[in-house]
Amino acid sequence: MRALQVLDSRKLAVVDLPDPPPPGPGEVQVRIGAVALNHIDVWGWRGMAFAKRKLPIVVGVEAAGTIAALGDGVSDRSVGEQVAIFGAETCGTCDACRAGRDNLCVNVQGIRGFHIDGLARGAINLKARFAVPAPGVSIEAAACAPVTFGTPEHMLFDNARLREGQTILVQAGGSGIGTAAIQLAKAVGATVITTVGSDDKIEKAKALGADHVINYREDRFEGVVRKITKKQGVDVVFEHVGPDTFAQSMFCLKRGGTLVTCGSTTGINCEINLFQLYQQQLRLIGSFGCSIRNLSDALAKMAAGTVRPVIDSVIALDEINAALARLEQRNVFGKIIVTL
Repeated sequence: MRALQVLDSRKLAVVDLPDPPPPGPGEVQVRIGAVALNHIDVWGWRGMAFAKRKLPIVVGVEAAGTIAALGDGVSDRSVGEQVAIFGAETCGTCDACRAGRDNLCVNVQGIRGFHIDGLARGAINLKARFAVPAPGVSIEAAACAPVTFGTPEHMLFDNARLREGQTILVQAGGSGIGTAAIQLAKAVGATVITTVGSDDKIEKAKALGADHVINYREDRFEGVVRKITKKQGVDVVFEHVGPDTFAQSMFCLKRGGTLVTCGSTTGINCEINLFQLYQQQLRLIGSFGCSIRNLSDALAKMAAGTVRPVIDSVIALDEINAALARLEQRNVFGKIIVTL
């Protein structure tokens, strides 16, 4: 089978690997149909792993495919069933996993494509519980569920508790998770303000449901947000940019507001105003990945037509370097999908 590997920092190659053996007990074999690219792939490509890893490593954290074979003891999946794949190798037995909080697993083995072999390959054997049924959606849409929709599902509803009538600022509304967050927030009746980096993305963001769109390269978004909200600020900020926006994002919050963050694409360190934090009684919440329940909920919303992935482009495996460069330059609107 063909696969995409990191050979060393910034060196990617399409290679031939042996097909996987028959799945073991409790496992399924999934033929991968589509892989969605994320900034975590850019980090992995640049060697920015947060734990030691052995190279070469197969990349790809977010994908969907079709079950090709069942291992002994698997009765709740079927051959030919379309599935989305959960992106972390969690234990399933610790207190967090048994409580349905998979992304807090204390025995997690790593993130696929980042610390352990990922999904940009022809087929993979994995535990059946990691293959989440995805009926009623396309293979490209299902590939966007584990990270692109599962992550904001967890951020907005498990962590920030976003609800109808609230106002939210979604940073980088043209990114994959940004486009998802806009739709998920509108679906519950929130007022959505979002930022984009170019005028050509403004109408695209509005088409997804954004009520107000700010070109952050032209205007100081924090000033515009205060004006839109009549100096009250927003209830929730959806952050994933990092130092370039974090302090200003905090300034956009109303008294008692919540900032939830899942990323730091512009760096890992920033300063915050502690007076503002405690005097305004703000909540800053870190959020990483999602639970299997979040992934299933996101797929259900896709199937119902409540939300839809925004596909920037669909590429072949051999075009991966150019696609990752576009991600790094933020020259995308929505998701880049790699088909195998």
